[in-house]
Amino acid sequence: MIAVPHYISPEEYLEQENNSQYRHEYRYGLAYLMAGGTDNHDRIALNLLSQINLHFGSSNCRFYSGNVKVNYEDDFYYYPDAFVTCDDRDKQDRQIKRYPKLIVEVLSKSTRKFDRGDKFTDYKKITALEEYILIEQDKQQVECHRRQSDNTWKTVTYGLNERVIFQSIDLEIAIEQLYQGLD
Repeated sequence: MIAVPHYISPEEYLEQENNSQYRHEYRYGLAYLMAGGTDNHDRIALNLLSQINLHFGSSNCRFYSGNVKVNYEDDFYYYPDAFVTCDDRDKQDRQIKRYPKLIVEVLSKSTRKFDRGDKFTDYKKITALEEYILIEQDKQQVECHRRQSDNTWKTVTYGLNERVIFQSIDLEIAIEQLYQGLD
């Protein structure tokens, strides 16, 4: 049996998403059911968000977990594992943010290729985005993709016993803190 794509408009997607008990991401007319995560995936995201929370204090910047969408025009609506916005325009909509400066994805076997490929290509369209971070679940490794002044991207990879620099939000975390409490 061959699956036939059913294209929907961004407006149809948003209406359906608001009434759905399951989360879906939207990309160029197609909606995709999001897979469930693992306990390690969840713990890494929680560890990161806890560090960001301590770092920001009463800052004007806001950070979000995987329950708020990031959007670019009518192209896509994604639920990143974590992201930060400091743009006042993002205070207008409680469900969708359009000006993140930092986006983080915790990699899994089922999403690794997409997160590194097409999703990164899509995220690059967001001109406010300064940094895209990919965190491995199965080993202590963090890839930081940083936008340069000429709009190219430079990648820095951190590993065991190193300190991860989140340049876009001026935060430095020991990699062990990101992986604390994992089974």
